Amino acid sequence: MTAIARAFSRAITTVNEIEILKQIMLLGAAGLLVSVMMMTYGVDLSPGFF
Repeated sequence: MTAIARAFSRAITTVNEIEILKQIMLLGAAGLLVSVMMMTYGVDLSPGFF
């Protein structure tokens, strides 16, 4: 755990604020995609559904 925390700390200090915001946005987008995929699991999304 300590190694992960150190690596995370070094990564944050080496990039500027805009890079951090981009990473947070990408993480949020990935989480949203996973959430949508989990909500549609088992639902028939064939053309007849629409």
